[in-house]
Amino acid sequence: MSSDKNAMAGNMVHPDPNLSSSSGGGDMDDYRNSSFNAYEPKRNSGEGSPMMMSPWNQPGPFGQAWSTPSKHSSEQLQNSLIGSLVREEGHIYSLAAKDDMLYTGSDSKNIRVWKGMKDFSAFKSNSGLVKAIIIADDKIFTGHQDGKIRVWKISPKNPNVYKRSGTMPTFFDIFKESIKPGNYVEVRRKRRAVWIKHTDAISCLSMDKETGILYSASWDKTFKVWRPDHSKCVESVKAHDDAVNSVVATTGAMVYTGSADGTVKAWRREQKGKSYKHIPARTLLTQESAVTALAVSDADRVVYSGSSDGLVNFWEAEIHGGVLRGHKLAVLCLAAAGRLVMSGSADKSICVWRREAGMCAHTCLSVLTGHTGPVKCLAVERDREREEKWVVYSGSLDKSVKVWSVSEVVAAAEMDQFDWESSSIPSPKY
Repeated sequence: MSSDKNAMAGNMVHPDPNLSSSSGGGDMDDYRNSSFNAYEPKRNSGEGSPMMMSPWNQPGPFGQAWSTPSKHSSEQLQNSLIGSLVREEGHIYSLAAKDDMLYTGSDSKNIRVWKGMKDFSAFKSNSGLVKAIIIADDKIFTGHQDGKIRVWKISPKNPNVYKRSGTMPTFFDIFKESIKPGNYVEVRRKRRAVWIKHTDAISCLSMDKETGILYSASWDKTFKVWRPDHSKCVESVKAHDDAVNSVVATTGAMVYTGSADGTVKAWRREQKGKSYKHIPARTLLTQESAVTALAVSDADRVVYSGSSDGLVNFWEAEIHGGVLRGHKLAVLCLAAAGRLVMSGSADKSICVWRREAGMCAHTCLSVLTGHTGPVKCLAVERDREREEKWVVYSGSLDKSVKVWSVSEVVAAAEMDQFDWESSSIPSPKY
């Protein structure tokens, strides 16, 4: 994002230069870009920009990346569009899927529920667009532009009815903490706020499944740690020098954050009694382009980060493995499942990558096209009928959700034709 004042005010909300006119260029994107970039404020595409002219953003080794798959390609059968979910009520900013239930968040403030790809239910919060959704057991957590987390539960009397069961932080906790002067922290120049409250939009939510700890990342440069069972904020971490665009909690007490300041950081969680403390373990990446998305494959301990320059960096056991180049514009979202990682972009496409066993290499299995606006969010579920297949949901600023069937298996003929030597992409130097 950019403005005439971006050199002086990197923390301000700016229109996204990557949005095309067909997607409503005046809408605000769901990540914040760094003040380092040099976009022209009125540019509606990245063509000719420093980002596009970067030697790291030239076409990758996968020649088919920018065209519809050939009629003779086996990927048409393996990776295909199942259907589209369209309800003209707002751009799609967040998704969550579980047990054939899909939750979509938009700038209409509605959270819509789909069951079996059919409109099932909806609930609404008058708190700004829905930027993040997490499903945990019988609860749904939503992060909003007003910096608060809402908690929802299904009515025991009617599965079509969702009721709000709480807000984090609670009004009582904010009031209690505000009494003590020591509970205030500086959030901007000459502005202080109670430490348990986000002072800018929530950009991402993540949950540690082992402990039930909830993490929220925000444009206020912090991530916060929550105990949902008590609706308590137990820690606030000043993590970055600019907006935190993504947070991912993983097994092994590790947390990763990505920011508009161009860094990806690893944090180690330590428990002391009932409290937690997150210690900076390592900075994995430092670059000028904003980090806009993160995903982690727990099975392989592979960390992926997407950037506003269209690149996807990855690390195996926190050792940099390389760069995936498949997008013309900013990577807006990532999702990892099994050996696959999917990247959604402002160029309206989704790249499907597969990590090859025993080597730091990824195969671009296919590029999913069909959206008419930037791909803003992704969610993945295992296909119930076929073990090697996944159901991928993609939400876009074209106000639709598309449902894809994606396979981890690639045809033998395709593997024989793939040039492994040319797929070895050198790491950029920062």
